[in-house]
Parts: sequence; C-alpha cells; structure tokens
Amino acid sequence: MAYDPGAIDATLAAAVGDEPALIAELREAFLDGVKRCLEGMKSADTPDGWTSAALRLKGLAASFGAVGLMALASEAASGQAHDGAVMRRLHRAIERL
Repeated sequence: MAYDPGAIDATLAAAVGDEPALIAELREAFLDGVKRCLEGMKSADTPDGWTSAALRLKGLAASFGAVGLMALASEAASGQAHDGAVMRRLHRAIERL
C-alpha cells in the first residue's frame, strides 16, 4: 500500500490557502488526533471499543485525505481487536506522515 504524506498538506492547502503556519498547525492537530485514536485502540476494553476507535481514526484520515491510513484503519475496524500486526502497520504509516 502506498502512502502519500503530501496528500495531507495538499488537502490542508486547499482548505486554507497559502498559509504555511496555519497548515503546520492543522497538520499538528491532525497528528495529535491520530495519536489519540491509536491510544483509544490500545486501551479499548472490548472489541466494540477497538472498532469504535478504529472507525474514528478512519474518519479522521478521510477528512485529511490520508487514504492509506484510512484503509488501514478500516482493516483494523473490521478485524480482530488488538491485532498486533495491524497496530505495527498503523504506527509505520503514521511515522511516514
């Protein structure tokens, strides 16, 4: 699966124009949200909690044009809770953002 970190910046630029400081601030807010979703997945007590956190991640990724991350979150939501392989792939994808 290919990742396009530039898609996030392009989505933000389309939304706010040529405002590098604002783009950087929104990008940081996006990454903070992504990290909160991952923490929600890690700390989920039930399979439904895991799925809910994964779906939040999917929605957040979709909002910012992070298609690869969205696909991984969708896979996590439909898979087994606390799947270590999926979590490792999510972490790698986030590091590339």
